[in-house]
Amino acid sequence: MWAAVHAERAALADQLSTLDDEQWAAPSLCGRWSVREVVAHLTAAASVGRVRWLLSVLGARFDFDLHNQRRLAEHLGDTGQGTLAGFREVVTSTIAASGHTSAWLGEVVVHGQDIRRPLGLPVTTPPERAEKVARFFASRDFTVPSRTTCEGLRLRADDSGLDVGTGPDVVGPTVALTLVLAGRAAFLEDLTGPGVAILADRIGT
Repeated sequence: MWAAVHAERAALADQLSTLDDEQWAAPSLCGRWSVREVVAHLTAAASVGRVRWLLSVLGARFDFDLHNQRRLAEHLGDTGQGTLAGFREVVTSTIAASGHTSAWLGEVVVHGQDIRRPLGLPVTTPPERAEKVARFFASRDFTVPSRTTCEGLRLRADDSGLDVGTGPDVVGPTVALTLVLAGRAAFLEDLTGPGVAILADRIGT
């Protein structure tokens, strides 16, 4: 699983090397964060172990937005290329705040698409890699309420072996299914089936 995390980070870093200043400052799909801030967040996630994460959360009085913002600021860099240099340093890191490796693969798969989609960059995540994340998301609520989001629905990928749940069908690319489970409404347009309207209602479009 860590090999998949490292490969996903490396592929994203290669794509980021072509960005200009305007692209680095562009809005991502991750709330109010710019592309550069999302990359800094990914660097922080690969740099903060369990003990430091707990101390940081306690220091923020369990305000996870404040915790994330503080750690992001540590890795932002003065320029987009400076931020990228920091990210490249953690490509092969196995540091994480918990032992849920599927979640950390999900971190880079989801945030990678938070960057690629608004910039029009091609998807490089193999379907079988995204499938690992989608299965994890469908099985539990972790950092996002993904299991709750897909409850009573059948998710079927048209490019991998993903086929989970029972109920109205939701069909489409594995990456799109994964991103919708993470609450990214922009990927609903890639999906078909009677369950799509239910998903749209649940993630608040």
